[in-house]
Amino acid sequence: MSRKLNLASTVAVASLFVFTLVSSEPTSAAKAQDVTAQDAPIAADPAADLPVQPLPNPDSEFQQAPEADANDATPDVAQDPAASLQQLVARQASNAPLSRELNCLAGAIYFESKSEPLLGQLAVGRVIVARSRSGRFPNSYCGVVYQPSQFSFVRGGTMPSIPKASQDWKEAVAVAQIAHEGSWKSPVEGAMFFHAARVSPNWRLARVGKLGNHVFYR
Repeated sequence: MSRKLNLASTVAVASLFVFTLVSSEPTSAAKAQDVTAQDAPIAADPAADLPVQPLPNPDSEFQQAPEADANDATPDVAQDPAASLQQLVARQASNAPLSRELNCLAGAIYFESKSEPLLGQLAVGRVIVARSRSGRFPNSYCGVVYQPSQFSFVRGGTMPSIPKASQDWKEAVAVAQIAHEGSWKSPVEGAMFFHAARVSPNWRLARVGKLGNHVFYR
């Protein structure tokens, strides 16, 4: 009887030892899972390698324009055409040698309108320019000026002498250059005839307007 008890006790102890040993060892699956977890590479963060984008600077997109300097303001010359024409006249080279044609044009401006304002002188010059291009008169300034019975200052087919050092002549030369180039529009642009306001020739022409001491017609 005692032999059987001892054998049973031995078996029980052995079974307990085996159970304890087995329970203390991790399973092969657990070992494999643990090894995989330790050896597997860590997944990279997809955003980790991207360059850092700086936040937009609101001042870089909406920059204020610099304030205008009062010294840079350009005057509105259209408000004062006479003053602007004066500036244009002052920029002309009045001492430069003139062609015969410009001499004829400047001479007509001088004798017909040297006492007129600059706009009146320009209007006279533009009449001669318009005639030369109309096909109804000679096709040159000298031809228009020296055409018989057209300008009272022409006598015997010649023009009186002109004091070339005078301010009136320098202005006439400058206005002639402007009239020739068409760099300033006459208030009576297109006119091809004029007479002094003190006379009334009763011309059957279309009146363009009166400027200074002259009346202009087409």
